[in-house]
Amino acid sequence: MRWENLTEGPTGPAALFGAGAVVTRTIDTPEFRGITFHEVRARSIVNRVPGASRMPFEWTVNPYRGCSHACVYCFARKTHSYLDLDTGLGFDSQIVVKTNAPELLRRELAAPRWTGAHIAMGTNVDCYQRAEGRYRLMPGIIEALRDRANPFSILTKGTLILRDLPLLREAAEVTEVGISVSVGFTDTALWRTVEPGTPSPAARLNAVRTLTDAGIECGVLMAPVIPFLGDSPAQLRATVRAVAESGATSVTPLVLHLRPGAREWFTAWLGEHHPHLVERYERMYAGGSYAPTWYQRTITRQVHELAAEFGIGPARRGAARGIARPERPDGPASAGATQLTLL
Repeated sequence: MRWENLTEGPTGPAALFGAGAVVTRTIDTPEFRGITFHEVRARSIVNRVPGASRMPFEWTVNPYRGCSHACVYCFARKTHSYLDLDTGLGFDSQIVVKTNAPELLRRELAAPRWTGAHIAMGTNVDCYQRAEGRYRLMPGIIEALRDRANPFSILTKGTLILRDLPLLREAAEVTEVGISVSVGFTDTALWRTVEPGTPSPAARLNAVRTLTDAGIECGVLMAPVIPFLGDSPAQLRATVRAVAESGATSVTPLVLHLRPGAREWFTAWLGEHHPHLVERYERMYAGGSYAPTWYQRTITRQVHELAAEFGIGPARRGAARGIARPERPDGPASAGATQLTLL
């Protein structure tokens, strides 16, 4: 790893960190065993999303790089190579922590040039991964956004978000707050191998229930739907039903996509755990990072039909608690909704 390429010096203003700002720590406790933290003093924290991105937002805040969730499909793996870090096991265990994120955010939000645009969090790596339990960066970040009444959203697989529920409620009183929890499937065997560092799908859906019961609207990003492993009609039905029972305000399906960096790691995992599927994946993703349009549309239609059946969807906000009703809603929920690319 060549940190000197990323600190002040020859690279000038484009440097990511201040000179001498990287402190590496290894913490020998059960919850962090095998994980190395690289504590840095970042030079900026509010990042503009590249114009060519499919993301439906323009600005992000990412207090961490790398993620102990260790999801084998994570598209952000490639970003670790920018730091001369390994995109496989290194991405899972070498975590960059921007320790000055809260104070830096306060400064950037107060700058005259900042116009109060929506800020998305958790769209690169999870801001509620295990490292957050140690570094507690999110309370300061939420406080900064609350104090400026700046709209924001959080996407997470981490149940640690419940720790910050009082702050989220305070922020929601003064600005728009969007919370989404990612649950692509409820199959526990699949979860243990493909998302080994995350809370279980059931635990995440319990977090959705807690958030909605507290008055914080929470949607579920059903992501990723994994071809041939998590896309059977029975699996889709079980997941959508569980999402509806959690009280989620909406469910949005996203099919697995495999960008460079993630693709190699996922393919290696597939060869070890499901070698009979390697050829099928090669054919399905022969055209690039995304599954064929016909497949994405099929999954989206099936999930929206199930969502309508169970009384949940973008067009029926808050209707999830009607799952026990025997009657079906009048029509499908947002059948023509555009699929977002967040994961």
